[in-house]
Amino acid sequence: MDGIDKHKFPQVVNQQVSADGARKYVLELEDGALVETVGIPHGDLAAPDKLTVCYSTQVGCAMECAFCATGRQGLTRNLTATEMIQQVSLVAHDFQRHVDSAIAMGQGEPFANYNALREALEFMGSPEGLGIDAHELIVSTCGIPSGIRALADDGLPVALAVSLHAAKQELRNELMPGVRSFPLNRLHTELARYNEITSKPVVVQYLMLDGVNDRDEDREALEAFCSGLDARVSLLQYNRTEGIPFSPSSYGRAVVWSLELNAHGIPASVNKPRGADIHAACGQLVAHA
Repeated sequence: MDGIDKHKFPQVVNQQVSADGARKYVLELEDGALVETVGIPHGDLAAPDKLTVCYSTQVGCAMECAFCATGRQGLTRNLTATEMIQQVSLVAHDFQRHVDSAIAMGQGEPFANYNALREALEFMGSPEGLGIDAHELIVSTCGIPSGIRALADDGLPVALAVSLHAAKQELRNELMPGVRSFPLNRLHTELARYNEITSKPVVVQYLMLDGVNDRDEDREALEAFCSGLDARVSLLQYNRTEGIPFSPSSYGRAVVWSLELNAHGIPASVNKPRGADIHAACGQLVAHA
């Protein structure tokens, strides 16, 4: 981790502020590549009691998820550990407060850039680095088994979130073609192994798309997938994106799902999106100056 300057920031070429206080930054890196980062304050927006940063691990993304604007951008390159760290540092500087939580859930698939990600996580969680509580460092993946295995074996005390979005293989292949070579049964095996090795739960993220993956049979498939796992489900509301033909499930539908999942012993909650009005929410990050 020698040579990382957490006080040097990329150039901000565009910044927008959401009505809910979230701030989206378009950053220009030294080679001219553009990447996006989001700062999310919690509580009093004038003096937030918590600050979360959603940072990118790649310029663009190769996963080609059907519902994601970033995937349509394609992959340009991996980010360095320094470029990840400096995204988080820049947001802390802009808000003039310590970052409490950092989530690798911006542009890119974190486990497709694992070595740089690991270096960044170690620095972010170090007292000499950014001093973020390791339990507040979260990695969100589409479900790359080798990355899940490596994270467990490396013993990093960070949290793991998996974007599932469909628990039926054929439907998941359609929605997430980038992980079609990693079947659900293999993903389940790796998550169970992760639970056993780390003694930590997994967050299963599920983006609810109206008429696509929100039927009763889809929920039953999700319940079956979570069986045998120490997992909690985060039901995500889809954020409409121009040119992508999906609509969000109704909030009421999401609530019914959460009640049914909880009744079956699977902790579940409905996640409220932040920054959607400035295209800073999940799946909306496409960097334009």
